[in-house]
Amino acid sequence: MNIEPAAHPNDLTQQQRYTHYSAVIGAGPAGLFAARELASRGVFTVLFNRDIKPGGLAEYGIFRDKSKMKEGLRAQFRQILATPGIRYYGNLRVGKNGDLSLDDLRALGFQAILIASGAQGTKWLGIPGEHLRGVYHAKDLVYHYNWLPPYSEWQFEIGRRVAVIGAGNAMLDIAHYMAEEEQVDEVIALARRGPAEVKFERKELQTVVGYLDLRAMEIEIERIMPLMDALGQDPGELKRMIEGLLPKAPPVKSGTHLQLHFLASPVRILGDQQGRVCGLEIEENTLTRNEQGEVIALGSGRRHTLDVDTVIFAIGDVVDRDLGLPVNGNEYAKNPNPRYPVEGLSYETFDPQKGVIIEDLFVAGWSRKASMGLVGLARRDGVNGAAVVLQYLQSKPILAEIPLARLEQRLNSLQKPVVDKEHLNRLTEAEHQRALERGLEEFKFATNAEMLAAMGLDHSSPI
Repeated sequence: MNIEPAAHPNDLTQQQRYTHYSAVIGAGPAGLFAARELASRGVFTVLFNRDIKPGGLAEYGIFRDKSKMKEGLRAQFRQILATPGIRYYGNLRVGKNGDLSLDDLRALGFQAILIASGAQGTKWLGIPGEHLRGVYHAKDLVYHYNWLPPYSEWQFEIGRRVAVIGAGNAMLDIAHYMAEEEQVDEVIALARRGPAEVKFERKELQTVVGYLDLRAMEIEIERIMPLMDALGQDPGELKRMIEGLLPKAPPVKSGTHLQLHFLASPVRILGDQQGRVCGLEIEENTLTRNEQGEVIALGSGRRHTLDVDTVIFAIGDVVDRDLGLPVNGNEYAKNPNPRYPVEGLSYETFDPQKGVIIEDLFVAGWSRKASMGLVGLARRDGVNGAAVVLQYLQSKPILAEIPLARLEQRLNSLQKPVVDKEHLNRLTEAEHQRALERGLEEFKFATNAEMLAAMGLDHSSPI
């Protein structure tokens, strides 16, 4: 079965005619809103997505009981995909070893490529014991309980006492899942610094505040109070936040106790004879300020071991190194002296080894700044990234014809199904029907094979 082209961009009315041709890699909020901005400004835009469904972390990263929020976002995304001048192709990986490479996209005539594929990699500390059974990354677990293939099919061995390393919203999501789905005995969240440096948001803390061990929280604040006082920080701020949230706390669904343990750095994960987690050794930290006035943690040399049987890292994300772009730390390298800065930020890619700008490649969203905020920030960053692309395209020739047929021919040559907008409509209807039949607020197919079958696509054949 071949891709059936919709109305060709060069057959549209003069008011709808497109002058340039761009690709956006990644169909999360940053990529979707960037695509709409580009298409509305006369740039015919093709969205390439690794997953079958669009939405990225808005689809697969928001806690699954927030159905109304997710459906509201899906409605926005459907409107974007219906925008004239946007094509969508899902179940398609772009990268050095993917279905298409960046050079392939250039050869297919794209004048600019905006990378908004997020931070697909996982960040680890590199401490001994990370290979043990019972050690996981938060992202993998979040994808699992949100039914993102293939993570939906993974098996996770969760014990009764769980250590979560990190102090952001991802940590709270994992604590939420552990309390209400796994119903573990204890969750211990470990933060390298103090309460004044936590990254989680008040509204996210509210979802789990009912599980907090309040007596342990008081003892913890008293323990670190002298250090915070010495730095001019308010040790009572977190306590007041918790007290303000408690009257609004959702009903608890288990006897799980959540503890927040500050000034703690993991140094080693201990394993038993079966290769499974049986403990976590941590070093106690102290706080000080560096020359720039920033609060930093310094190890004290004092160590002790926590009795836990599961360790989950929630310490941030890294970009996909297989895409084919130079990486600087956790992010793609950006031009330090941008040609088209937006709010003082660079959206242009850069090769540090050669010291040159990569002329036609741009980044936005978590591809620009890993683990940066949620949907609202991603949307704004996508629009800003599109503004940079638009400035760049002003120097490129206006196309007499959009070379879409070349892309369609290449996609038809792939030995796999490629998902377009019409297929997504079929999938939405199939999942909606399943939800009605089962009396559920939401239903998701948990595997790619099930989704492809629901769309009428053969998993083993090209589209």
